[in-house]
Amino acid sequence: MRILLSIIFIAIAGSAGYGFYIKPEDYSTGELFIGLSIAGLFFIWMPIFIYHRWRKRNFKDYMLTKENIDKMRDEGKEKKL
Repeated sequence: MRILLSIIFIAIAGSAGYGFYIKPEDYSTGELFIGLSIAGLFFIWMPIFIYHRWRKRNFKDYMLTKENIDKMRDEGKEKKL
């Protein structure tokens, strides 16, 4: 998954760089490459990245439930002693 994310990111960055490179010569094509790069970054790369980072996490650990609040209070009391 990391390799796929790296390849997609490099392709998006290369596309944006190419868009900025050709923008002075051909404005509309440069803007198209830059716009597609930004769209690819937010609609393709970012959801894959978020899924990759959160797939092995337990969401209940990050929710404020009564058990988690009590656990935080107990840890705080232990640090003060």
